[in-house]
Amino acid sequence: MKRTFLWAFMAFVCSSTFAQQTITVSVSNPMKRARTDQPIVINLDKYGDVQSALVTLDGREIACQLDDLDQDDDFDELCFLADIGPKAKQDYSVTLFSEGSPRQYPARVYAEMLMRNDKVKEKNRHNNYIESITARGDCANSYNLQHHHGVDFESELNGIRIYFDKRQTLDLYGKFKKRLELQQTQFYTSAEQKKEGYGDDVLWVGNTFGLGAFRGWNGHEPTMIEPVRSRTQRIISYGPLRTIVELVDRGWKADAAKAPVNMTIRYIQYAGHRDTDVEVYFSRNVSDLQFSTGIINVKGSEEFSDKKGLRACWGTDYPSTDTVKWSRETVGLAICIPQKHIVSEEVANKDNYAFVVKPESNRLNYKVSYTSNNEEFGYHSAKEWFAFLKEWKSEVEQPIQVKY
Repeated sequence: MKRTFLWAFMAFVCSSTFAQQTITVSVSNPMKRARTDQPIVINLDKYGDVQSALVTLDGREIACQLDDLDQDDDFDELCFLADIGPKAKQDYSVTLFSEGSPRQYPARVYAEMLMRNDKVKEKNRHNNYIESITARGDCANSYNLQHHHGVDFESELNGIRIYFDKRQTLDLYGKFKKRLELQQTQFYTSAEQKKEGYGDDVLWVGNTFGLGAFRGWNGHEPTMIEPVRSRTQRIISYGPLRTIVELVDRGWKADAAKAPVNMTIRYIQYAGHRDTDVEVYFSRNVSDLQFSTGIINVKGSEEFSDKKGLRACWGTDYPSTDTVKWSRETVGLAICIPQKHIVSEEVANKDNYAFVVKPESNRLNYKVSYTSNNEEFGYHSAKEWFAFLKEWKSEVEQPIQVKY
């Protein structure tokens, strides 16, 4: 009996030993200023079946998350956030387990998709949660299928919803305080919540780019994402450190003279960030096609451009056509595009500050960011906003270096 127990114990120890791998991840900051919440992402392809993970720095546990990007029920990436001093280097210990489940940490991001519940009268208390929806291309009104008209997501600093229609526009939520709010307000802040310091919609977008919507280009103006065979919105990851949402347009006739193409746009929102990563993927090489993106020309806005992919504005306008119920809101918007993707920077018109862009083979990436003048923690003039953006771009161009 004792021998049986001993063998069973030894088998448990051996299986536990072989069920984990520990790697050292060296993170260094090439800049002369400290940086916080820097994303460290590890591809798990070569580590086999990973079910849980533990990240430590000098023996202290660091929050992390595992993400299943292709939704096949296997984790593809591990993500954690690093705080690192000027010109500093830090070694993180990452232990990967083939058993268990992901560790739970406080949420610093949020994502939500909702269908309306006809039994709920308050606009901020709907509860028909979904995580994916597909509409056929001939759907008469996909814009009104979802509550708040499309997927929304946020970090402590921002809040964005993406319209579920041919525009696929990013609309913005302005905060007063640095915190998560969309679960409580659902983009429809009540009068009571406003008294408590909650934010609200701060931008009217119409048919413009809003904040960096991706569109087609017909040689002289942006075109909508139509016709399509179908369009999908889905949540890939809910957090706690980053949320990932995807837009999938199947059978998009981006150019009338060429065959339709499938396009996936992935939006990644990291905790502690006001900027959002945009990754665009096509089902084939489309480097012979041109597309467009940019930011809305807020009425009377002041423009900034470094002529190297960073373009921004600062302006004030009503966030709705109802100028009685709504007050004017001041926002700063920005987009940063790698120069390799830029065909031209278009002259501003009444709607947009636009770029014509092209992918490398079948992919393209860029970043968008914004601030609301309501923020207690943000920027309150064009001068402050544009100065911040110059620092932001310098960080984008000098990313944290990772070796493991």
